[in-house]
Amino acid sequence: MSSSQIQILVAMIIFMVVILGIGVWSMKRSSGSSKAYFLGDRGLGPWVTAMSAEASDMSGWLLMGLPGVAYWCGLSDAVWTAIGLAMGTYLNWLLVSRRLRAYSIVAGDAITLPDYFSKRFKEAKPVLLLASSLIILIFFSAYVGSCFVTGGKLFSTLFAANYQTVMIIGAAVVVLYTLIGGFWAESISDLVQSFVMIAALAALLIAGLVSAGGVSAVFSNIKNIPGFLEFFRIASPTVSDGAQLIEEGQPLFGAAQPYGFLTVISTMAWGLGYFGMPQVLLRFFAIRKARELTRSRRIAIIWCAVSLFIAVFIGLMGRSLYPAALRTASSAENIFILASQTLFHPLVAGFVMAGILAAAMSSSDSYLLIASSAVSLNFYKNMLKKDATEKQTMRVSRIVLCVIALFGIVIAWDQNSVIFNIVSFAWAGFGAAFGPLVLFSLFWKRTTHAGAVAGMLGGAGMVFLWKLAIKPMGGVWGLYELLPAFLFSCLLIVVVSLATKKPSPEIEEEFESAKRQANAVLD
Repeated sequence: MSSSQIQILVAMIIFMVVILGIGVWSMKRSSGSSKAYFLGDRGLGPWVTAMSAEASDMSGWLLMGLPGVAYWCGLSDAVWTAIGLAMGTYLNWLLVSRRLRAYSIVAGDAITLPDYFSKRFKEAKPVLLLASSLIILIFFSAYVGSCFVTGGKLFSTLFAANYQTVMIIGAAVVVLYTLIGGFWAESISDLVQSFVMIAALAALLIAGLVSAGGVSAVFSNIKNIPGFLEFFRIASPTVSDGAQLIEEGQPLFGAAQPYGFLTVISTMAWGLGYFGMPQVLLRFFAIRKARELTRSRRIAIIWCAVSLFIAVFIGLMGRSLYPAALRTASSAENIFILASQTLFHPLVAGFVMAGILAAAMSSSDSYLLIASSAVSLNFYKNMLKKDATEKQTMRVSRIVLCVIALFGIVIAWDQNSVIFNIVSFAWAGFGAAFGPLVLFSLFWKRTTHAGAVAGMLGGAGMVFLWKLAIKPMGGVWGLYELLPAFLFSCLLIVVVSLATKKPSPEIEEEFESAKRQANAVLD
């Protein structure tokens, strides 16, 4: 191992030791009860709520996936995705946060999203509880896998190490501190990691601009690539066997492809996913005071917008600085790593690239904790062993967490996996299965249990159907699966709810009570 690699490794080890220290420090606070372990006893402050929500949401996709898309095919796909996500972030905090927090308390003090759905509709048989728990297990396994891919790519690229070996080591670190500290450790470490991520993005942006000779020089170098800097056309790399062709040191591109209005709407539909993201919605449950959500919203949207658009620009800047260095869609996701290695002193580069590690860790810990709670609380305690003690419940949770991590490792085993593609599918799954139901459960009193079940299962099913059978047809059918699945779920909720008996007076009164409590925050 070279001297520069040793310095990079030292910086990253320091970062991981700090994160593990947070887990140990949080152990006592998180070990008292399942509510403390899974929800931090509803004690998060506004900064922790906002920054942990955004850090757990963005994952390694922010520092690797999104810049990789911009590097590979230019502005349009990346920037419309970023715009949709920024809008979705704002609307989720504005419309959902207060009402969901109030309703989670009114509806029997729910501490997980499946628990909320079940208690909101007073279900006699735990259909929603089981269905939502299963959906969480399926899609969070994919999410965890994407985070492990991020860590594996990072360390294998930096140290020329075996991808699978370093991926497993990174996964073990995440599992260890999540096991120790629970939701509180996860949230505090996410706060730290969110600052590391934005600092890394800003540092690389500044260093890259200095190296390139300024913004004008960056755009001058890439303006002649067909469609690369356009909003309604997309660049088309010329590839052979999956690798971009190079001629006289320059990458080859074919004619720009159209990026029409329907594609723009489809791409911006990424923002709809926020309404169904458990890792974000749980922060609304967990904040200590509802009135602090306004402050959290402002912090979250500023962090989200700034980080997204810096990430997109880093991808464009990377194509200007290293036009022929990364020749596949998968390797393009290493642009952040490549730029950090070449623009910084090794020790500084190690801390900058700790931002990638922070992004992966801040998300995977959330996914593991939420998925394990879906089994330990919703299956084990609520169904299999209703008299289970807090200690037994948390023991089961920790076992399940390890099992889910193993599934994530299996998904991440292929080092050629494209992070952006894995995340986009899981994002669509949650957005379509949970997003419409969250909105209707909060804002339409007439929503029935049957409508909720139909909407959840129909949305999840349509994601698979559209992705695997309809989208490959291309043309007008080539939409991102979240949009049609989200709309289909909404339609099912409305039609089935209107066709079935209206909710009981008890459910209607709870709805009005949650509404009054949420509105009282504004008074």
